[in-house]
Amino acid sequence: MKWSRELRIARRSIRTALKAASAMAASNIVAPPDPRHSTLFEEEGFGSNPGRLRMLVHLPTDPPRRGAPLIVLLHGCGQSAASFAAEGGWTALADRLAVPLVLPVQSEDNNQGRCFNWFRPMHTSRGHGEALSIRHMISSAIQRFGSDPERVFIAGLSAGGAMAAALLASYPEVFAAGAVCAGLPVGAANGLSEALRHMAEAGPKRSPAGWADEVRRAAPSGYRGPWPRLSIWHGAADRVVDPENARLLATQWATLHGIGLEPTQTEQLGRIRHDQWLMQGRAVVELCSLGALGHAWPPAAVEPIARFWDIAA
Repeated sequence: MKWSRELRIARRSIRTALKAASAMAASNIVAPPDPRHSTLFEEEGFGSNPGRLRMLVHLPTDPPRRGAPLIVLLHGCGQSAASFAAEGGWTALADRLAVPLVLPVQSEDNNQGRCFNWFRPMHTSRGHGEALSIRHMISSAIQRFGSDPERVFIAGLSAGGAMAAALLASYPEVFAAGAVCAGLPVGAANGLSEALRHMAEAGPKRSPAGWADEVRRAAPSGYRGPWPRLSIWHGAADRVVDPENARLLATQWATLHGIGLEPTQTEQLGRIRHDQWLMQGRAVVELCSLGALGHAWPPAAVEPIARFWDIAA
């Protein structure tokens, strides 16, 4: 039997995604949070939780000051939320800045690979599923820790990155900015088969305005901004998520902000290319392409992201 090109891509993507999830899980096997570690705990009763997610919280070693920022982190497939935060450098940043971290946790009951369901409208649409569960977590954390509601940020890796982009679109008034690593643009997939297809080969083909419209359709009716700023990171050696997805994501958000497609400025540092799209001298979209990186969180990315978010010097 001869398989069509799309089916071949889908079959290859399934194998690749399963391998990636297995590798992430193997390198991030962490026991449940140790109750003796008082800075990490599970929060219950944060809302109706239609997405059936768990909520972990990392509190900084110094109590968070009132009016501090709040950071939400979305792990990748098969990852431990706690180890993603620790190994990615986020807990160290949180301790240094006295900022709490909200760590939503996916389960096998929702997704066999413990991936956030970024490709299912029932979980990304405003007021529904996992998106609403995470929104409730944010509301609960702001109230409990006295966080600044104008300085809420979200970051994610892989499926968590794609879900972070979806949340920035569905709840643009909630987030000041976000960071997406090895993710996909908003509206890239509507179902599992499309998700696998466009992980392997970026798409579908749309005009820049068409991509921006995907965000506008996800946002509240009539919303015209301001839109969250976005930092995008992707390894050029990624064999799980086509790196061209990062370029589409940058096109989507630059167009949304009303900026031209070409970056305002570009810096090449060895095998790292850093593009920025500026408005009135401030970067509103940036894209960091790392030549030697595969499907992983970039080492030392947290500090540059925090500076892009304007929460660190």
